[in-house]
Amino acid sequence: MDETPMTFDIPINRTVNAKGDKTVLIKTTGHEKTHFTVVLTCMADGTKLKPAVIFKRKRLPKNVKFAAGVIVRPQAKGWMDEDGVVDWISKVWDQRPGAALGKKSILVWDSFRAHLTDKVKEKVKESRRTSQVVIPGGLTSILQPLDVCINKPFKDRMKKWMEWMSSEDVQTTKGGNLKKVDIVTIVQWVKDAWDFIPAAMISKSFKKCCISNAMDGTEDDISDSEIDTDAGSDDDEEEEMHCADHISEVEWRELFGDSSEDESDFDGF
Repeated sequence: MDETPMTFDIPINRTVNAKGDKTVLIKTTGHEKTHFTVVLTCMADGTKLKPAVIFKRKRLPKNVKFAAGVIVRPQAKGWMDEDGVVDWISKVWDQRPGAALGKKSILVWDSFRAHLTDKVKEKVKESRRTSQVVIPGGLTSILQPLDVCINKPFKDRMKKWMEWMSSEDVQTTKGGNLKKVDIVTIVQWVKDAWDFIPAAMISKSFKKCCISNAMDGTEDDISDSEIDTDAGSDDDEEEEMHCADHISEVEWRELFGDSSEDESDFDGF
């Protein structure tokens, strides 16, 4: 399980322009610092559990139907907190295959403080035969399958907003700016991007991190070439400034600002 902060929109980092021009215009919606959090969960056999999306809102709009199979949650700052983790355990982790049969499972996640509160620890104990394993700080890039192999192709696939911004469906405000993408569309993009990740990539990522390897050592040499982390992506560059996976509240504010604006009055980003 891993939380991934994302922003809408991320301007494209390539364009075609006349050589020597001092000013190059990039099409955006003007909401590069509007953020939300995606929570991805997968299992060593390649099974993908329901993704969750946390929007920076006080409440979700009424009478809105989101894509099936996605957990959508409002939160004042748009990130995961203690209540969000407890909700995730109930709605995602406890619904994993084999949970109802009492199959033993290991929950691997990082040392994010919301994972380690007393309330969350108690909830994990109540969960069906779950042992918690916490990845030490600084080692997620080595031991967290989602960090190592999955997040990048997922984020690359999420760049559908580039296609949206150049499509005929895009609308503009009275001031001529591009309108924000509604949250229903964002949730659908998350579902589509998660569905796109192949099960084989997930199972190999667990072996790459030495979590589910055969005990005889025959699977200890999984190489990067055996895991197609591009998954059809045309962009090989990780845009970490937009998708920092583990940041403190101070660092978050430096990236996204400390806006107290109530985003519940409009439908999405």
